[in-house]
Amino acid sequence: MELPPRPKLFDFHGVSMTKCFTDNWDNVQNVKARPDDILIATYPKAGTTWVSQILDLLYFGQTSPERQSSIPIHMRVPFLDLCRPSQPTGKDLVDQLPTSPRLIKSHLPVQFVPKSFWEQNCRIVYVARNAKDTAVSYFHFGRMNMFQPEPGEWSSFLQHFIQGEVVFGSWYDHVRGWWEKKQTHSKLHYMFYEDLIEDTGREIDRLCSFLGLSPSAEERERIRGAVQFDNMKKNKMTNYSTVPSMDLKVSSFIRKGKVGDWKNHFTVAQSEQFDEDYKKKMKNTTLQFRTEI
Repeated sequence: MELPPRPKLFDFHGVSMTKCFTDNWDNVQNVKARPDDILIATYPKAGTTWVSQILDLLYFGQTSPERQSSIPIHMRVPFLDLCRPSQPTGKDLVDQLPTSPRLIKSHLPVQFVPKSFWEQNCRIVYVARNAKDTAVSYFHFGRMNMFQPEPGEWSSFLQHFIQGEVVFGSWYDHVRGWWEKKQTHSKLHYMFYEDLIEDTGREIDRLCSFLGLSPSAEERERIRGAVQFDNMKKNKMTNYSTVPSMDLKVSSFIRKGKVGDWKNHFTVAQSEQFDEDYKKKMKNTTLQFRTEI
């Protein structure tokens, strides 16, 4: 298939976006959420696919195991925001989901979330990852995904990331906006990528208690094994190898899954400049991240 030219960024209500995420805006905003829907919300490259797979296994791993082996994750957990030429939109895929609950993925900043998710008091799982590792992962994602703007060299991409001139805008606004929402929306579970890496089993237990699920110890262990990084990376249903717009020869979609890989990319000067800016932007929040574990 011939791929279109790479999209260009533009300012959309104060957030950098591309047409892939704004062309179907009114339909997305008017999605009809259901009370049992679960929205998986993240800034890009924060462990979205990982948590999507965990939730899919928790809900459907035993009742319909054939789903996991035959349907790619992006069909089981559709990306609500996405709209690409000659493909069904994320909104269409959400509307066609046969499951209950429906698991729905979004990268929207909190102020852009369709209002029916709040009106229906849906459960939301938000996953956040430290800024430095997110920047590195996003850079490599831009290199391999033709539906992302051209990332250029690492040093210039890093400046764009700091300024929020990347798709879905400022990491700082995103993680803080959702953190503040957690204070008023009781059905929001805020998770950290670093915690998931440190102890996947513990984080699955926390998710279960948030969702009111009580899988057996064997089932929890089975899920924990299935979602280990190497298993996800090898699994054709989770590694995005079925998506033509992603060039896995440039970089794999599931790349390293490490905490602290930023040290292989940031120079000392870049790290110092980043930390200085980070302190300013994050000074009025209780939100804390770990850049190593």
